[in-house]
Amino acid sequence: MLVRERTMKEWQSGSEDGGEEDRRPLLGDAESGSCHIQQYPLPTPAAKVPVCCSARYNLAVMALFGFFMLYALRVNLSVALVDMINSTSTNQENTSSKVCPEHSISPKVPHNSTGKKYNWDANTQGWILGSFFYGYILTQIPGGYLAGKIGGKLLLGFGIFGTAALTLLTPVAADLGAEYLIAVRALEGLGEGVTFPAMHAMWSHWAPPLERSRLLSLSYAGAQLGTVVSLPLSGLICYYMDWSYVFYIFGAVGVLWFIMWLFVVSDTPQVHKSITDSEKQYILSTLHNQLSQQNSVPVCAIIKSVPLWAIVVAHFSYNWTFYTLLTLLPTYMNDILRFNAQENGFLSALPYFGCWVFMNITGLIADYMREKLNYSTVAVRKIFNTIGMIGPALFLLAAGYTGCNYKLAVAFLTLSTTLGGFSVSGYNINHLDIAPSYAGLLLGITNTFATIPGMVGPVIAKSLTHANTVEQWQIVFYIAAAINIFGAIFFAIFASGTVQTWAVSQKKEDEG
Repeated sequence: MLVRERTMKEWQSGSEDGGEEDRRPLLGDAESGSCHIQQYPLPTPAAKVPVCCSARYNLAVMALFGFFMLYALRVNLSVALVDMINSTSTNQENTSSKVCPEHSISPKVPHNSTGKKYNWDANTQGWILGSFFYGYILTQIPGGYLAGKIGGKLLLGFGIFGTAALTLLTPVAADLGAEYLIAVRALEGLGEGVTFPAMHAMWSHWAPPLERSRLLSLSYAGAQLGTVVSLPLSGLICYYMDWSYVFYIFGAVGVLWFIMWLFVVSDTPQVHKSITDSEKQYILSTLHNQLSQQNSVPVCAIIKSVPLWAIVVAHFSYNWTFYTLLTLLPTYMNDILRFNAQENGFLSALPYFGCWVFMNITGLIADYMREKLNYSTVAVRKIFNTIGMIGPALFLLAAGYTGCNYKLAVAFLTLSTTLGGFSVSGYNINHLDIAPSYAGLLLGITNTFATIPGMVGPVIAKSLTHANTVEQWQIVFYIAAAINIFGAIFFAIFASGTVQTWAVSQKKEDEG
């Protein structure tokens, strides 16, 4: 069979640097370190399994739209907040007019200024932007644990539904006061915190090993796509309508997605109502020996795992830059580069469009290097992670020295975020390399640490940019770049591409 021939070829091409072991997680051959691959049942030939309109790809598409909504609901405040603030407030020092001249790349149109304005100073704005992550950090690990117990469908669905419902209440909360808005955003974070671990848990039952990269890339790419669409769309809504409609529109669409999610997807192939027998058998046969049989989690071994801490440091470092730009890029565009709300949204979206494109391209390149050029897993992870972290750091620093050359600034910021797409084939998938059975839990652990930058990054950045000068923003970029470079070096030294011994179940060790 084609699958058996490919598997044997990969085993025979293993190198002394862990080539045999580190190919196994990508191909799904085994988790135990045993070379008796004939004991694992081979999947049905791919040619006999439908792809178009299949249940697993329907799940990927629904997940894509789900993560699209997840990030649309998360980042819309970044654009709306610019229009919510009273720029003439005596409580906020505003010197943006002294930095750069105002630019316009599109014809001027009447601006709807009927939305309410609030006298929130820079510190208050920082807390508003960072409050989401105070809730988000609390439900990462519990979300991964609960998804393993009750399934990911309802957990992910209600996580997004709760965020959408609270988004509809955002204008009311803002009118009541900054503290109410902070509370609502923190509750939204609680709902969204379970979503990524829940989706990982669902894919552990749905994604055949040889299709895992494609399915996961398709579903998680929705996050970048949501950022790309929501930033300019939020700017348009603010410009032509009222900032409150940003929350009403996105919140309503999120509720509609939740209703579709309930009726279209299932936790596992076994309980799906419309899946074909051939597809069900294909998925179940390929995953038969992929899931751990252990009843308990090796907590102590996980805590002591150096390769896991390499992912933690890289994830934390990458997210510092990512979240800083995600929450503050619209403000930088408005206060320093002097773009209006309409232009602000489009230009703020450019970096994430580049990242979305590179996420898909670099995933294909990484798989080609592994399968055709015989690069080891650890080598591929380190190469792509280094490019995906040091590259953005260098261009971020360069953006801080462009002054009022807005074209060059936008180009450098776009290149910075675009190169970050390389890291998806670096630390981001490394959970599956070192512990396939616990990938969801490990994601919850690393994402818990990686949420801290979202909590403190905006607050620190806002506290450093009271006067909105180029020099102050350079300090913000220096901090982000330094953290990114440190994370890249740490991962390059301590990362691994092989399955760790603590991730192997006792049952499979006995069989080996």
